[in-house]
Amino acid sequence: MNILITGCNGQLGNEIQLLEKENAQHVYFNTDVAELDITNREAVNDFIRRNEIDGVVNCAAYTAVDKAEDNVELCGLLNATAPAYLAEAIAACGGWMIQGSTDYVFDGTGHTPYRETDPTSPDSVYGNTKLEGEMNVLKACPDSMIIRTAWLYSRFGNNFVKTMMRLGRERDTLGVVSDQIGTPTNAADLAAVIMTAINKGVEPGVYHFSNEGVISWYDFTKAIHRIAGIGTCHVIPLHTDEYPAKANRPAYSVLDKTKIKETFGVEIPYWEESLERCIKDLSEQER
Repeated sequence: MNILITGCNGQLGNEIQLLEKENAQHVYFNTDVAELDITNREAVNDFIRRNEIDGVVNCAAYTAVDKAEDNVELCGLLNATAPAYLAEAIAACGGWMIQGSTDYVFDGTGHTPYRETDPTSPDSVYGNTKLEGEMNVLKACPDSMIIRTAWLYSRFGNNFVKTMMRLGRERDTLGVVSDQIGTPTNAADLAAVIMTAINKGVEPGVYHFSNEGVISWYDFTKAIHRIAGIGTCHVIPLHTDEYPAKANRPAYSVLDKTKIKETFGVEIPYWEESLERCIKDLSEQER
């Protein structure tokens, strides 16, 4: 198959690229904005037709959650309109699409892991635009999968793990919120399940994916420092209202992953095992 990967320079896009060599039965078109402007409908249609694309994995998104509150138009263009262009173009060629989404489609007031059938209620510009993107893709492309994830990090790009490692080495004390609960997701694990879905055949619908387990940002930071051997920084638990942010964060964003595990027969690693793997990779990069 000819597969278009958008946002290839991001966390997830980079992880997918690492899996392409061992999945060489497909031809991959790895693109970022320099190769394909997904906000340009004509360019999208032309690229998909000209390269005879069979499927699209859209890893491109506007993910600056706080900045999104002031950049509503750009956020909507990247998260809602562009996915619609991709979905329309690939559907016209009889192809499939995998669209990445987020726990931010929920408001975080729940107390049990969110299922795909639970009502959505985004409480931020980012969450609203990602939900709109989901609906646009499902409407335009019948053979599409939405994969919602949460607390994404990787050895690539800027993310919470790298920031906490840097701040842990720079500071004596560090305050981190302890009343937001969720599950970290190593982008390498998400890339692996996407590749599994491609190889087994895309099954349309909405899916949830994160690593296994439940934790707070505070506990996550303590684990990052422990695994990375950072013992000089005192991490202090904070309440959300002590850490003002422009966009509201879900207080509870644990996702129920039963559907994706049963549909594709995948076993999902525990969050701490995946974190250890990522920090090991980062340590090797630093040498």
